[in-house]
Amino acid sequence: MYTNTLVHALLLLSTVYCQNAPSSSKRGLVYVPNEKTRSDDSIWVSDTSDLTWYYNYEPTPSPAFSNSTKLQFVPMLWGASPTTFLDDVTKQIEGGANISYVLAFNEPDGDMSTGGSNMPADTAAEIWQREIEPLKEMGVKLGAPAVTGAPTGHTWLQNFFTACDGNCSVDFIPVHWYGNFEGLASHIGQVRGTYPNKTIWVTEYANNNVPLEDSQIFYNQSSQYFDRLDYITHYSYFGSFRSSVSNVGPNAAMLTEKGELTDLGSWYLGGSATGNIPHGSAGRSIVFAGSSVIVMLATLWSLL
Repeated sequence: MYTNTLVHALLLLSTVYCQNAPSSSKRGLVYVPNEKTRSDDSIWVSDTSDLTWYYNYEPTPSPAFSNSTKLQFVPMLWGASPTTFLDDVTKQIEGGANISYVLAFNEPDGDMSTGGSNMPADTAAEIWQREIEPLKEMGVKLGAPAVTGAPTGHTWLQNFFTACDGNCSVDFIPVHWYGNFEGLASHIGQVRGTYPNKTIWVTEYANNNVPLEDSQIFYNQSSQYFDRLDYITHYSYFGSFRSSVSNVGPNAAMLTEKGELTDLGSWYLGGSATGNIPHGSAGRSIVFAGSSVIVMLATLWSLL
């Protein structure tokens, strides 16, 4: 009885804490606009949103945010293509865009069927030196390949640096994690221990396919954790889509099936609880398969 009472009290405290969520300059957006739900675009750049940066897995900005003064765009070379990444980013810089950072290679240790770019480490090192390394001379800070949170990711990244042979000037290490908070903290501890002189960006994270309360508690714990650690400089929650198309479970989504901010979504933007409960889409069974599936779903959904 005592244990149950204590757990209930802690859960209540967690919810109360998030009624008035603190803002954070570290907080960004990973977002792929959906042609069928364009009204969702404005949510992330509203006057009440305190997000400061975003990426879309592409080298060029999303048209929905191309004129935004709120969100700084971070280009990404998702995989082996496009081979014009360096030219694309250079043109943006020369055109006056504020490009301070770039990201590279989304989950290269993962198979494409699960969202990875599926690249050998030596191939990635070769492409990096051609398409990304020259940006260093333009004052751009360079992110390492964003490997999965699996042990294969750790091994792949070590192989990448070996193949680089000192010719890849990485400034920060992106981290992906799907699972509970204890696993997240342990994984970040391993990354920090391996690369103690690099800052960390958490560019995808969520506690996937769990009850709503667990998802909210995870968000509360992780956001406090990220904001407390000075070597974590940026983070972007993987949930900027409607619950009906979520591949990490409806309770991880920041929008309901109607496009309303959930409690978690509002907290992430620095707001208060909304009371909006996310629901999945009846008749659809979506299994978690990584970030690329959300990109694909957004495209397919617009055609339905």
